[in-house]
Amino acid sequence: MLKMAIVVFAFYAIYLKLVENSGLDISEFIQFSKQNQLFSAKTVLFLVFLSALNWFLEIVKWKILVGSTLKINLVSAAEQSLGALTASIITPNRIGEYGAKAIYYRAKNRKPIVALNFLGNMMQMSTTVIFGVFGLILFQQHHQTEVFNINPYKLTAIVCALIMMSLLILKLRKVEIKGLFVRLISVGQKSKGLSLQKLKGFYKQINRQIYLKGIGLSIMRYLVFSFQFYILLKLLGSSTNYMESMMTISTMYLLASVIPSILIFDVIIKGSIAVYLFTLSGLNSIVVLSVVTLMWLLNVAFPSILGSYFVLNFKLPK
Repeated sequence: MLKMAIVVFAFYAIYLKLVENSGLDISEFIQFSKQNQLFSAKTVLFLVFLSALNWFLEIVKWKILVGSTLKINLVSAAEQSLGALTASIITPNRIGEYGAKAIYYRAKNRKPIVALNFLGNMMQMSTTVIFGVFGLILFQQHHQTEVFNINPYKLTAIVCALIMMSLLILKLRKVEIKGLFVRLISVGQKSKGLSLQKLKGFYKQINRQIYLKGIGLSIMRYLVFSFQFYILLKLLGSSTNYMESMMTISTMYLLASVIPSILIFDVIIKGSIAVYLFTLSGLNSIVVLSVVTLMWLLNVAFPSILGSYFVLNFKLPK
């Protein structure tokens, strides 16, 4: 019953996003896409290939991370990744992904799985931040906007100071991380949480090669979906070159990543940011909103539909 409810909510969330999108009318979007011959067989196959490659890299990364602690094959990694996406589509910042992946394992292995999932997400976030900071600096130098009119050296100093203060506070107070899903997976037991010291010891045990592979796959994945964004811009009539487009795309992903959101509203947030950034380059808002919507369909909605199969066929580990 719970599995069916998750799938129904996921499908309903996708339906609401498409039908009741205040930013872009669905009929207008379809008509605009047809005018630009976006639904030709060759174009559709290429876009689907990029989305499949994007998720393949994520699945391989999850297999490598889990493989540092437990045995897992590529099929199981795909089932867990896509199933967790479906379960997390209605949760803020995809937090449901932690509980969804952990529940595939026995109780004693669930906390390490939560820690590994957090590590994988931080790898992807770090990639987004690094590319985004460079993109933001170049974007400001190119467009000279008032919104981002801040000295990059001062920005770097402020970020470093905040990190140092956070680390000092955490060390002095010995703060324990007791996330929502760490408690949920410990139902019926006394939840001891995951102390920073335990997490540090756990991460130290992971082979250096695992980190290098995980970061490498995160970078490859970032380059794939940002390139897909660029291809969609070109297909819909953008005349900006690759470097200029990437400068704006990386800035958009950076700004969107720091705003908390439910995954079904992620496209609205990215759309609003993208419209502001790309209109500075002379692009029509309907082009930008169409690209953001297509990216959401290709990389979130369709994979979620595939993941619903795994959710419906899920069985608790013995």
